[in-house]
Amino acid sequence: MMEINVIAVGKIKEDYIVQGINEYTQRLSSYCNLNIIEVKEASMAGKNEKNAGDIIKKKEGERLLEKLPERGYDIALDARGKPMTSEGLAKSINNLQVKGHSSLNFLIGGSLGLSEEVLDSVDYSLALSRMTFTHQMIRLILLEQLYRAFKIKSNEPYHK
Repeated sequence: MMEINVIAVGKIKEDYIVQGINEYTQRLSSYCNLNIIEVKEASMAGKNEKNAGDIIKKKEGERLLEKLPERGYDIALDARGKPMTSEGLAKSINNLQVKGHSSLNFLIGGSLGLSEEVLDSVDYSLALSRMTFTHQMIRLILLEQLYRAFKIKSNEPYHK
């Protein structure tokens, strides 16, 4: 069974997002071993320097990379990444499995996004949408799309 690791900055604070994540975590359990790994957000307090955002992204990026499993295919979720359809994601997951990848690692940055160090270290950069979503919402959207991809891959119906 494929292993999916979602390594994300911050904790989910909104109950409705937690409920959605729990729902898709349960649904995905039939298709993969899902691990959600959270790293602490970097503090904005006292960071009034011109490049404070870059410093925060760099610190959060270091925390993400520290938690990244040694093996696996690494995918950054970034608005500047390559867009993909749900069918395309299903096909990509299948192709990666055929090539021997049994572990996928998805990295989700904090409210400021991912550092250049993270983006430079991954195998692929994926845009879930050209729209902007909160980093908390992205986690839920990713899980829904992974569930949809596994349903497509298994030729099973997905109720819209």
